[in-house]
Amino acid sequence: MSAAPTEPVAKPGRFSWLRPPQGGPDGTMSLTDHLRELRYRVTIASFAIALASIACIFFYRELIEVIMAPYYAAVEELKQSRPDAQTLIVNDGVVSPFTLAVIACVSGGIVLSSPVWLYQVWAFIAPGLLSKEKRYALAFIGAAVPLFLSGAALGYLVWPKGISVLLSFTPEDMDIVNLLEMSSFLGMELKVILVFGISFLLPVVLVALNMAGVVRGYQLKRARKFVLFGSVVFAAIATPSTDPFSMLALAVPLSVMFFIAELICRSMDRKRGITEETAAEFAVDLDDGK
Repeated sequence: MSAAPTEPVAKPGRFSWLRPPQGGPDGTMSLTDHLRELRYRVTIASFAIALASIACIFFYRELIEVIMAPYYAAVEELKQSRPDAQTLIVNDGVVSPFTLAVIACVSGGIVLSSPVWLYQVWAFIAPGLLSKEKRYALAFIGAAVPLFLSGAALGYLVWPKGISVLLSFTPEDMDIVNLLEMSSFLGMELKVILVFGISFLLPVVLVALNMAGVVRGYQLKRARKFVLFGSVVFAAIATPSTDPFSMLALAVPLSVMFFIAELICRSMDRKRGITEETAAEFAVDLDDGK
């Protein structure tokens, strides 16, 4: 009696690593599959940033004008209070103009491609959620793009004040000229914008962790006072300009958004019947992912 023919096992193609793993029939994934998934999402996000950065080359002059606007605004504000203060922005070295172009285009690429790489973050988290939770989470992830852009815009608006405050420490009547190196200035501006933009994603991250069963609303309530203090410390460290105005401009929205995220998580837990006493019944088993 001949054995039943077996179906041939499909060999992975050359570019199979560019496709995300599907996981098992029950939706569970092994550690290797999770790492492959992470590699896939990082690759897509990197390609999106690279393509958006290349597109920014065609609008390089307009991009530089946008980047330089905070500097000119800060100088005008400084002249009103300190007419004797002298400030000049320069390129240091032959390579600096090229470095400036790369940083400017990549900065624009990160902002323009934010819908793509934010979706990749969502897609990496989504397999750990139930189908019903995915529908709710998708709405919150949809808010991630405007939150990130709002934070980046706030950082862009706050940055001129930070420049003005720092330059105001220039000693008076000493003929000191503040020479600002363009690449260094742009790098600091990018840090401010990204810190504000990423910080504004706090509500989305907390709600996603709540849906995945990692964080509960009552835990956020307990940690509120520590988070409020931590927001001030984080803002003081994360804002490169180190001026009080920029620090408060980041710390206050962070605290407000944490409180909003806490209310949302507590409301969702209440609807699912999760309390501090029953939380153990809904705990996530990290061994089997359930």
